[in-house]
Amino acid sequence: MPPGGPVVRCHRCGTTVDGERAGVRAVCEHCSAYLHCCRNCDFYAPGVANDCREPTAERVADKAQGNFCDYFRPPPAAQTATDPTQSTRAQLAGLFAKKTDGKHER
Repeated sequence: MPPGGPVVRCHRCGTTVDGERAGVRAVCEHCSAYLHCCRNCDFYAPGVANDCREPTAERVADKAQGNFCDYFRPPPAAQTATDPTQSTRAQLAGLFAKKTDGKHER
C-alpha cells in the first residue's frame, strides 16, 4: 500500500485492519466496533451539517453504528490517529508551557 493511502483503522481502539476497504458489517477483531461507520470515514466532520462533508449523503443518527452509506471511504493514513485528543492536548500543553530562557520572570 502506498504511503498516505487509505487505511481502515478502528475509531474506538485504533487497531489497523488489513486491506483498504471495510465491509458493511465488518467489525474490529480487537474491540468489535463497526468499521464501516461514519466515525471511520474521511467525510466525517463533527459540527458540519449531519457531521458529514458529503452534502448528498443521507443522515445517519448513530455515527459509530455500521451503515450502508455509499460515500464511505477510509481517511488517508496521514490523517488517522488512535486518539486525536492526545495531539490536541500536546499542542495546548506546548502553547501554555512556561518558557525558560534563563531570565527571571517579573
